[in-house]
Amino acid sequence: MEQLQTFFADQVPWVQTLIALVLLALAALAVNYVLKYVILRAAKPLLDQKSDATDKAASWLATVVPLLIVSRGIVAVPNLPEEVTTLVTNVAQALIVLSIAMAIVKALSYVNELYERRPESRNRPIKGFVQVIKIVVLCGAAIIMISALIDQSPLLLLSGLGAITAVLLLVFKDTILSLVASVQLTTNDMLRVGDWIEMPGMNADGDVIDISLHTVKVQNFDKTITTIPTHRLVSDSYRNWRGMSESGGRRIKRSLHIDQNTVRFLSDDEVLELKKLRILKPYLAAKREEIAEWNAKELDGDDAPENARRLTNIGTLRAYIIAYLKWHPRIGDGFTLLVRQLAPTSLGLPIEIYCFTDTTTWGEYEAIQADIFDHLLAILPEFGLRIYQEPSGLDVREVPAGMGAA
Repeated sequence: MEQLQTFFADQVPWVQTLIALVLLALAALAVNYVLKYVILRAAKPLLDQKSDATDKAASWLATVVPLLIVSRGIVAVPNLPEEVTTLVTNVAQALIVLSIAMAIVKALSYVNELYERRPESRNRPIKGFVQVIKIVVLCGAAIIMISALIDQSPLLLLSGLGAITAVLLLVFKDTILSLVASVQLTTNDMLRVGDWIEMPGMNADGDVIDISLHTVKVQNFDKTITTIPTHRLVSDSYRNWRGMSESGGRRIKRSLHIDQNTVRFLSDDEVLELKKLRILKPYLAAKREEIAEWNAKELDGDDAPENARRLTNIGTLRAYIIAYLKWHPRIGDGFTLLVRQLAPTSLGLPIEIYCFTDTTTWGEYEAIQADIFDHLLAILPEFGLRIYQEPSGLDVREVPAGMGAA
């Protein structure tokens, strides 16, 4: 240092200053080049190749060394005003703090990436918590940087934060709400990446692809992306289909609307004809025996058919549907299976089928459901029944001329 000052003493003052600044800049640039383009490139194969976060963290850390050279070397530049020396030193120290903070932020991103590679990350994401730590690191860095720029202790700034707490709460209101919501979502296992959710109020119907501190991203089935504020998933209601996916079966709940004018008793010939349906034979045999015993006991010689119990086509259809669903290879075992008659409406008599498929895959589910109702719609005429359908223009045209005349 003394030799450098002796060399500068023989020069014109402004030339001494210029040469010193050039040498200082060249030294900082040379160190920066060696660290980033020689050492880091040589060490790159040793870093995680699946992520660029490690490269960025190392690059930010390498930036600290040239800044240290500038902050320490600027005091050796001769004939430089003290104010300029102080300003350059303070700016360099502030940038050092920023570089270290950014290196920590990138390191936290890498930690989150490592965790997301683990299977349990789908059930317990930590991205929201990592983002909170990043915010704390950046806020702390901002305080230290301001302190370095104004050349004051950070405690002086912290002592004044109490006076602006209300403002800070207002500024970070969404962050605080999102943090509390993230804790609730994670602790109560309310949402995971990969869950299928429905939230009509936010036009969301699809798979969760990302859960962060402030937002949850849902990829809808039309491939659009809906972004939902995290706190809305706690304050508002939504449907999560995870339980269906984990159960291994998906519910079918649909009704056949039967024309009530076609509901009637079955004749003996019709019962014999229905015996051709193999899956219906056990029901018909048991039911005919039950009815015969009841009639023999209760009628007491009364031959009036109105007083006798008889099979109905609608009841026999329900028995057939139950037998058909139990026989169907794609209807899951161990789930609720019901075929029930709902209250009649102006649209006919609803016969509701309630069962579960043995798969949750959407395409397979729709194919199974369609296959079942294709068969049931086609088999109805065998029972003397038909589906109710509101009259259309074609029905009106088929009415013979003069039928509507008074």
